[in-house]
Amino acid sequence: MSTDDGFRADWVQKDFYGELGVKKDAPADEIKKAYRRLARANHPDSHPGDTAKHEKFKAVAEAYDVVGDPAKRKKYDELRSLHGPGGFRPGAGGGGGFNLEDLLRERAGGGGGGFGDMFGDLFGGGAGGGFGGRRQQPRRAQKGQDVESTATISFTDAMDGVTISLRLTSEAACSECSGTGGKPGTKPRVCPECEGAGYVVASVGGGFSMNETCPTCGGRQLIYDEPCPVCGGSGRGSSARTIQARIPAGVKDGQRIRLRGKGAPGENGGPAGDLYITVKVTPHRLFGRKDDHLTLDVPVSFDELALGAEVKIPTLGGAPVTLKLPAGTPDGRTFRVRGKGSTRADGTRGDLLATVKVQVPAHLQERARAAVEAYREAMAGTPLRANLFEQAGS
Repeated sequence: MSTDDGFRADWVQKDFYGELGVKKDAPADEIKKAYRRLARANHPDSHPGDTAKHEKFKAVAEAYDVVGDPAKRKKYDELRSLHGPGGFRPGAGGGGGFNLEDLLRERAGGGGGGFGDMFGDLFGGGAGGGFGGRRQQPRRAQKGQDVESTATISFTDAMDGVTISLRLTSEAACSECSGTGGKPGTKPRVCPECEGAGYVVASVGGGFSMNETCPTCGGRQLIYDEPCPVCGGSGRGSSARTIQARIPAGVKDGQRIRLRGKGAPGENGGPAGDLYITVKVTPHRLFGRKDDHLTLDVPVSFDELALGAEVKIPTLGGAPVTLKLPAGTPDGRTFRVRGKGSTRADGTRGDLLATVKVQVPAHLQERARAAVEAYREAMAGTPLRANLFEQAGS
């Protein structure tokens, strides 16, 4: 059986140096060369179906895992030195041997130091542990799950910022069993699958192994014979709550905002998850937006552009401003009104981009028609389209 630091109880009976064909005082590079040579010679991919070579490959890998690691090799050598070159003989009696069970009982009875301390350090047999077993690990604090939500706000609120109320539903510990997974009033017992470690050792081939979450207890280390009737033993439930969330000024349509610590609560003292809010901004009837600037189409008449004029326009949430149109202003020209746009992250504001658009009346009164016809007559000699066809053919 393996321990937290990877040792197995049966290793104390094995001669890893002999398995690799090196001396006990062999340097690290010699041990590595011996391992590589034997691994190549016995690799399963090179000898399919040869059980003997497969077993040899595993034995060589196991030996190198110990004596190829300086810390493990030191402890292994210390253990072997206590019983001479013949290695350990757990349970042996009489002769020059010793009884491993007696030593363990002696340590349990209060005898400290010496072999007992070293053996406990090697195999995880200190307080709360035992020889050949996995020590029960304290349950780790886990961060709560992140939560996703969507909020729809007005165009004005997006410019100024707003605090909204959100109703959130997220995964949380079962309210009936408080996340234990057991029926209230019943007592748990240590998981027999992982012996309270919360994980099991799974082989991945080639003599190697890795830790996986225990499938029986789900990493909780304890199991209940009677599961919680509400969550069915999962320990999970749902939690509904209302929170106040601040949407910052200048948020854009479709922007995703992260609010730290506003997600699902953590487990075992862990921090809460985060809340991610995707903001939807409803369009404004008058204003538009371009990056950090607001946009506005300003209807004007032909004479205002031709002769020049002063045009008063609105701003979002502020006092009106006046545009001064020079005589001869072309249709579609954009004027910039500084500081009347969206709020930026640094607190400054963008600009208002006002674009003038000539409005052609659908119907003209008699005096207006006469004036337009007089204008047409006056401009008859102006070749506005003189080069139009020449440019089209070039």
